[in-house]
Amino acid sequence: MTTDATAIPVPDQHPGEPHQGSFAQRLNWLRAGVLGANDGIVSVAATVVGVAGATTSPQVILIAGVAALVGGAISMALGEYVSVSSQSDSEKALIAKETRELAEEPEAELAELAGIYQSKGLSPETAHRVAVELTEHDALAAHLSAELNISESDLVSPWHAAFASALAFTVGAILPLLAILLTPEPWRVVVTFVVVLVALAITGTLAAAIGGSSRRRAAVRVVVGGALALAATYGIGLLLGASGLV
Repeated sequence: MTTDATAIPVPDQHPGEPHQGSFAQRLNWLRAGVLGANDGIVSVAATVVGVAGATTSPQVILIAGVAALVGGAISMALGEYVSVSSQSDSEKALIAKETRELAEEPEAELAELAGIYQSKGLSPETAHRVAVELTEHDALAAHLSAELNISESDLVSPWHAAFASALAFTVGAILPLLAILLTPEPWRVVVTFVVVLVALAITGTLAAAIGGSSRRRAAVRVVVGGALALAATYGIGLLLGASGLV
């Protein structure tokens, strides 16, 4: 009696356990976006608060804030572009190498794939069968996944990464800039402190939720770090303003 493989039911996925190959990549993008916004909040807030410690001129604060926003966004985009380009070039080179090896030495590659699954605990017979079936289905994808843990469909565009990084930074940076410019002078620093620390608590919590770590610990860590940055730059601004240098 034979069994039709197509009639075998596929087990349902457990809730909260998506198995698509691109899920980890989407998590990385989301986490990078949250952290990029966090960088925009801290760096621009530290700049405008520091300047506000030295001068009450809204024009000067605006110029400094916009300069920090534009410079920071470009820096983030450039850094992400260079980083992702290097990673993408390496992955493309590995894919080309694997493609060449599959064309030149298919038997050796099949034995290598079987050996990988055998090293994970499968019996030699089962490992060989798995390697054969995966090779028949998509040899390149099987080797990329088992050997290198990469997928052709998950290659990230450096331009997309750069744009996303700059956008996330800009979104975060706008918040402290608006907070300090739209608040009356006697309260602008205090309000900016409060707005920024609340925003950092939210981004810290989101980053922890995405990564599955402790939300409270992450929020406290990022809030304390942000508060120290703001206090340091505001203190320096006060000293420079009192010294008469600015």
